[in-house]
Amino acid sequence: MPRPDQGDERPTPAPASTKKGLRQDFDARARAARNDFEAQLRQRRADFGARNEALTARTGRNLPAAIAIALAFAVVVISSLVLWKPSFMLVAAFLLGVGVYELASAMRFAGRDVPRVPTVVVSVAVVVAAYLGGQVGALLTLLGGIVFISLWRLVEVAFARTKPPAVSVVRDLTNGLFVQAYVTLLGVCVVLLTAQDRGQLWVIAFLFVVVAVDTGAYATGLNFGKHPMAPRISPKKTWEGFVGSVGASIVVGIVVCMLLLGLPWWSGVVLGVLISGSATLGDLTESMIKRDLGIKDISSFLPGHGGMLDRIDSVLPSAAVAYVMYLVVNH
Repeated sequence: MPRPDQGDERPTPAPASTKKGLRQDFDARARAARNDFEAQLRQRRADFGARNEALTARTGRNLPAAIAIALAFAVVVISSLVLWKPSFMLVAAFLLGVGVYELASAMRFAGRDVPRVPTVVVSVAVVVAAYLGGQVGALLTLLGGIVFISLWRLVEVAFARTKPPAVSVVRDLTNGLFVQAYVTLLGVCVVLLTAQDRGQLWVIAFLFVVVAVDTGAYATGLNFGKHPMAPRISPKKTWEGFVGSVGASIVVGIVVCMLLLGLPWWSGVVLGVLISGSATLGDLTESMIKRDLGIKDISSFLPGHGGMLDRIDSVLPSAAVAYVMYLVVNH
């Protein structure tokens, strides 16, 4: 037993009112910290949104959306090429089918009646013919498809209650021809290249270079761009951005040629220069088409980011360049 002079050493319990006060003080501090965190989060979101809007206004594209879409396409395309080449035909048919549908729809919006159903059917058929029958199969299918689309439009005119003027019909036919020549003919070069021995590696290589062109032009144009390249066609494209795209494409071209294709370094310089020119030409061509049609984007297939054709405009002519270079190197 404790001695009387030691007293009781057990702590005296705090009054209930004190415990309640401490709990209220803790809750108040927790709420204040949470409110402060939420306020900081809202401010950061607002700052990010403001910076993104400024970049979009300056460059004409939503950068986060562009990166996300590019990564998604890269995963799908590269996976199909590496795992099983024939599966890439599904990817190519989808991309070209959507692309010709978008362009035909945009032309119809501008008053040029290009039949959409046969346009898509022909584009997909050319993809299959190119992979199975090579250049001859692709060319014959494309020519037959153009005749099919033209006859489709003429039948529509023949059964129309109100006959359009002959000038309008001729314009519709030539526009239908242009859709196939611009999207299908250039795009099918990717299929022809893929079907070749080690062709899938060439496809991956030139796509890397196209991405380098786009990235180099974006980075240098954003930071140093002052002199417009074609102000009437694409006001945001500058000569400084073009120089940056050439430099980036040469660097990536050398890397992919040496490591992926087993070619000497100077082949990468040639590939980089050619692809930088073709990719820029493709971008300007689509800008000219949209200006002629009086639209900002080919479609709204990718919400807030334009259409599929807006994303593959640089790839189309670059595919033809890469295919020709493959033939020169290997034959």
